[in-house]
Amino acid sequence: MTLERKGRQRCQRCTRPLAQCLCSLIPNLPSQTRILLLQHPDEAKHALNTARFVSLGLQNAELIIAETIDDLQQYLQLPGYRACVLFPGEDAQELAAYQVNELPLLLVVPDGTWRKARKILHCNPLLAALPRVTLPEGLRSRYRLRKAPIAESLATVEAVSYALTILEPNSDFSSLLRPFDALIEGQIQAMGAEVYQRNHVD
Repeated sequence: MTLERKGRQRCQRCTRPLAQCLCSLIPNLPSQTRILLLQHPDEAKHALNTARFVSLGLQNAELIIAETIDDLQQYLQLPGYRACVLFPGEDAQELAAYQVNELPLLLVVPDGTWRKARKILHCNPLLAALPRVTLPEGLRSRYRLRKAPIAESLATVEAVSYALTILEPNSDFSSLLRPFDALIEGQIQAMGAEVYQRNHVD
């Protein structure tokens, strides 16, 4: 346990205040797909740090917190995988059409605001050489408290959960979203039903 300045203790694993620890909801799921999360340092400080839920909830996931990764090549050239970047763009191929291959994917997932995620891609030229994949259109976020710049904006844990469901349809990754859902419900309860209805329900 560590102490905040105001004396509130936090769980070292999920980083939530001890009274709101979500570790009991975090699964321990196997996957053929390897997830490499590249998190902008500013994002690591946010209360809604869903990339951490991914790295804790998946056995085959790794979280790197940095804007520029000097030794990125060693992570991308992992034997037995083919690397690609999960990020939308004109040259991005829909993920469902990209899975025809014997090797499982190493899915690189930039984590941050759209601007900061793009900066991670810009600061790491090795990522530009990788194929880019994207999720199908029409997906909606379960995060009901944030006005996203585009309707299809997803939290990182949602994007990874959707991607794994597409790549490994015979496995169930829904439990990856349990701590995320609990975090949202906790925030709604903290603000009160009236405030939530007034400010976040259309």
